[in-house]
Amino acid sequence: MNRLLKTWRELFRRMDPVITGWMARHGIGLIRVSLGVVFLWFGALKFFPGLSDAETLAARTIGALSFGRIPPSLSLPGLATWESLIGLGLLTNMVPRLTLLLLYVDMLGTLTPLVLFPHETFKVIPLIPTLEGQYIIKNLVLISAGIVIGATVRGGRIVAEPGRKRT
Repeated sequence: MNRLLKTWRELFRRMDPVITGWMARHGIGLIRVSLGVVFLWFGALKFFPGLSDAETLAARTIGALSFGRIPPSLSLPGLATWESLIGLGLLTNMVPRLTLLLLYVDMLGTLTPLVLFPHETFKVIPLIPTLEGQYIIKNLVLISAGIVIGATVRGGRIVAEPGRKRT
């Protein structure tokens, strides 16, 4: 048993730098592409009335934020275009700063129903979210992913072993 444990420890010691190195090299790109897929997919759904469960709440939120000046007939295609552009920007890595700005503004808007419609987004305010509330709260992960991507637009990168000199 002791020999088996030593073998596993040695295997882990060898594989850990390989795995963490791979994650450091590819993690940001994978975050960017997966975030791009999510935005393009969810944005495209909003072009087709009735396909997105979020469209009613999104239209009401935009209506409330615009004091009723932007009707759903304009807000939903606009939001669909906005989110699709974010997705395309992330997938192509073109104009990353503008893409991330669009993402952050979009995410600000997606969080507002928690404040504007708390009785719809929480079963017990503010502790137990409804399904809609959970859908909104998970956007904190998307915001964080955008921040990580943003940290690399000027050439930043993840380093698997910061104290180790590169050869």
